[in-house]
Amino acid sequence: MKKIIILCLAIAIPLATFAQVPVHCLIKTSLGDIAIELYPAKAPNTVANFMQYVDKKSYNGSSFFRVCTPVNEATRKVKIQVIQGGNVPDSLSLDSIKIETTKYTGVLHKNGTLSMARSGPNSATSQFFICVNDQPALDYGGARNPDGQGFAAFGKVTAGMAVVKKIQSQKDTSQYLVKPVKIYGISRVKL
Repeated sequence: MKKIIILCLAIAIPLATFAQVPVHCLIKTSLGDIAIELYPAKAPNTVANFMQYVDKKSYNGSSFFRVCTPVNEATRKVKIQVIQGGNVPDSLSLDSIKIETTKYTGVLHKNGTLSMARSGPNSATSQFFICVNDQPALDYGGARNPDGQGFAAFGKVTAGMAVVKKIQSQKDTSQYLVKPVKIYGISRVKL
C-alpha cells in the first residue's frame, strides 16, 4: 500500500510543478516591445480569457488608447498611473469573466503588473492595463473602484517598462490618447 501512495505522490508533484509555469508573451507596439509573463496557477480564469484573445489574434490591430498620469489624474480623489489597451472590435469580444480579485490571487498591483480593465463586477472582457509604479488603490479593498473588489491582476512586465512609460507620456485629452499606440499583435513566447 505504501508503494502505491508514494508512486501517486511522485506523479502528482511534477504535474503540480508543471501547472505553476508562467505563460510568456510579447506585446509588439508601434513604440516598441513589451515582454510579459502571466500566472495561470494564481489567476487561471483571467489568464485563460486573455490567452483566448491572444491565440485568436484578436489583439492584432488594437491599441493602447488610455493613460492615467499624475497630470490628468490631478483632480481625482484616488489617483492611479496606468496605460490601458486591448480594445478589440465588438465582433471579436468574448463573454465577460468573473473577477479573480487580488484577495483570491495574491497578485498585487505593483509596478509593471498586468490587470484586467472593467466597469462593474464580473464585466472584464478584452481590455487590460499595465501599472506604472505601485497602485494599491487597485487591489481588493482599494479605494479606486467604489465596489471595493479592485481589479484582476494576472501577470507582469518582464522587459519593456521603458516602452510602457513612453506610451504613458504620449499626448492625451481627458486620459484618451490623441494618437493611440498601435498593438501590432500579442503572441506566445517560448523561453
